[in-house]
Order: sequence, then C-alpha cells, then structure tokens
Amino acid sequence: MIRSPRSRLAGASAAILVAGAFVGAASSPTMAAPSESTYLVLAPQGQSTDKAAQRVAESGGRVVADYRQIGVLVARSADTAFTSAVAGSGVESVASTDGLGTRLDDGATTLVGAADVAAATGDPTAEPLWGLQWDMRQIDVAEAHAVTTGDPSVVVGVLDSGISSTHPDLVTQIATNRSASCLGGVVDTSEAAWNPTTSDHGTHVAGTIAAAVNGVGVAGVAPGVKVASVKVVNDDGFIYPEAAVCGFMWAAEHGMKVTNNSYFIDPWEFNCRNDARQRPVWQAVQRAIRYSSSQGVLNVASAGNSNVDLQHKFVDSSSPNDGSYPVEERTITGACVDLPAEAPGVVTVSAVGTERLKSYYSSYGLGVVDVTAPGGDTRQPNPAVSTIANAVLSTTFNTITRTNGWGYKQGTSMASPHAAGVAALALSAHPELSPGALASMLERTAEPLPCPEGVYDPRPGLDQYLATCIGGERNGFYGAGEVNAFAVVR
Repeated sequence: MIRSPRSRLAGASAAILVAGAFVGAASSPTMAAPSESTYLVLAPQGQSTDKAAQRVAESGGRVVADYRQIGVLVARSADTAFTSAVAGSGVESVASTDGLGTRLDDGATTLVGAADVAAATGDPTAEPLWGLQWDMRQIDVAEAHAVTTGDPSVVVGVLDSGISSTHPDLVTQIATNRSASCLGGVVDTSEAAWNPTTSDHGTHVAGTIAAAVNGVGVAGVAPGVKVASVKVVNDDGFIYPEAAVCGFMWAAEHGMKVTNNSYFIDPWEFNCRNDARQRPVWQAVQRAIRYSSSQGVLNVASAGNSNVDLQHKFVDSSSPNDGSYPVEERTITGACVDLPAEAPGVVTVSAVGTERLKSYYSSYGLGVVDVTAPGGDTRQPNPAVSTIANAVLSTTFNTITRTNGWGYKQGTSMASPHAAGVAALALSAHPELSPGALASMLERTAEPLPCPEGVYDPRPGLDQYLATCIGGERNGFYGAGEVNAFAVVR
C-alpha cells in the first residue's frame, strides 16, 4: 500500500558470512540482549575486517556477522561507550543503528470478493482473476508470455517482509534453497524465518513478479522464473540498515540476478552522507549494492510515496518515521539521498495508474527515476471517487488467520515488482545481459510517457499532491517511460 515518507525494517537470525560464503550459526546467541545495541563497523575500503573484529572484541562487543567482501561487520554491545572505544586502526567508521529503523506502512489489503476467489479453481488454461489485472494488460504481459514466461534459472530476490510458502499461486514459485531471513543482519534459512509474520507486503510483491499460471488466482509478470524470500522486515514492521546489507549480500552470494526493494532505509526521509551518524549507513549499503552488481545482480527499487521531487529536495519535514521520535524539520543538501532508491546502480521506479499518469502519491525526479510501472491509483480516472479495482491485484496472506488469498494494494511498492518482473523476462530471453546492459534494455524498451501540461493536480483541493514534471521524452515523472514486457522479449 501507500507508505508514509519512510519505510524500514529490522530483526535477528543465525549465520555469518566468512571468506565469501555464508557458514554455520554464530557461536553466541544472535538475538540482541535487551541492553545491547547493534552497530555497523566498517573497515577501510578494500581492507580486511580482521583488525576491526579484533577491536570489537577488545571493546567488549561481539561480531554477529562478518561481510568481509565489503569490509562491514555487524556487531552488538551493551557498552554505551562502544562507538568511541572501537574507533582506531582498522576501523574507518562505526555507528549504532538504534533508532534507525523505519516502519513499513504497507496499509490495509482489500481482498477480492468471495465469488471471485471461489472462481479461482476455474479453467486451467487461464487465470480466473486475469480480467482484474489491468496492470498486466497495460504492459503487454500476455503478448510477452506468447514468447516466454521466463526461465526457472532466473531467481528474483524479494527483499521484503517474507513470502507465504503455502500460497497456491506461489508454492511452486519460491526458490526455497535460496530464501532466508536477514533480520538483525544475520542469516536464518529456516522456512519459518523467511515466511511472513505480521505483514503480507512481500507476498503481494512476489505475486506480481511470478505468480504461477496454474488456473488459480492471478498471473505474475514472469511466472516461469523463481522468487526467493529475503526477509528484511521484522515482526514490528521495521527495516534496519544491517538487514538491508545482509539482504543485498545474500542475493549476491546465492545467484540471484534481480532484486526487488520496495522499502527505504533509516527513519529519515533522506540519508545524509555528511552526517556522522548516517554516513556509515550510506557507506555500508552502497558497498553492498556495489558488490551485488559486481556479482551480476540488478537491484530495482521503488521511488517512494511522498510525492517528493527527488531531484530538488531542500527540506525534510516529515521525519523521522519510526514512531518513537517527534517529527522534526531539517534543511538538507545534495549530500542527502533516499536509500536504496538514489544509490548508484539501482533502477528506480515511479508509479502510474490506469490512465498512465503519475500516481498521486508517487515520488519523482529527473535523473533519479529511471522507469515507471503500474503501481495503482484508486483516484484515476476520477479523483473524486476511490475505485479499489484500480489498485494492483496480487497474492495476499492474512497474518491473523494465517490464510492465503488475493487482494489489492497500491504504491510504488507495487510498481517496482512490475519492473523487476520485466527484467526477469528480459534475462530469460537474453541471458548474456550484464546488470548495466539489463538496466539499459529496460529503459530502451520502455514506452515514453509525456509530462502532463502545467502543474499536475491529481487530487484537486489537496495541494500536497501538486507536482511539476520536468523534461521531454525522458522526464522526472516517468524516466524513460513505462516498462513493457513484450518489448524486452521479442
């Protein structure tokens, strides 16, 4: 659903990355003790983490994850002076991630009617709910499926709140041997750990990417590929930087070719690289993204639902968004970026509705948004009436009753998996593509959408949704245009 200006996650698990491979469980309990804080400890770029790990131990802390490929440790300590104590030779920077978790506001799910659900046992040659999937028709998915539904060797990592492993539209689609929880920055590969607990957000995203063509429910953009559940949202609905770092590294080390990232990192709308507390987060996340790209992963991310011009941002007036601090207004500069959406090498996706106009909530920005995709907009075509059928229909999981279903959500969280699914189809048809070439193909084959004339006013009377589009064929609202599934496979 629409997320508030920031959405994050957090938690804990049970394995560490050593010498390029995830191995065994940590020797000490991986859950933080009540008095412990979690820290990112960074070795100088290109150097071993050995000295940093030694300093952690000497400072009374413990290493719970060692991402030595990128020089990043996740450590825990109960010592309030740990940050200053651990500084020194072998440590470039260190920061506590306490308070840097942001709640994933995935909103309510609107289920499809009982009659539609009952019809999900219909004709096995067609998906019973396909007629409600305007989003798939808008990007020519049926035409693409006549060429390929995707290659099962292509795995898309869904860095999110978990995927229901019992959903009838997903049970055959999940690469269980590549799924894991990354809560707390460490890995737990048990099935229970990477299933959803308090949010169906990841299940909805996964269905958009790869829901099976099996005569039940809906169809995904690339039903022939697999998805891996990489859980980075904890039971309280937060994502923390260490979970995101773990997620990118897990995907890189386990052969995923695409990741979908419908979240943001840390509770401020923008992570400021010139802020001593936030800079280590930027460094760690960027190192993880850069490493994953070097391992052949294309990372796709949502632009956000704040209706913010990401190219021109000067004031952050709606952060932090973690529920524990009062909102404060701060002046920001070009050193402040939205993570992971504004990280180099990430394909950033805005959202459009049924009229192929920017969804009223979608953030935007010339030079930031690369492509757009259907994210839904219940206020298109009539802003005075909310039409739930104009949100995005996908797979759902009721976390109270523990039952599977199908339902509607809207947000750039729903747009990003359309682009990730199209990327998976492109890789299936053109397996030789590098991440950079794949990103270029998404843009080259996108259908350009023109800027609306004048000031865009999608919700008359609600000035917070006013926006101005800059650019020509490539512009701030839509980037290179709306992704097209058929265009990347023909």
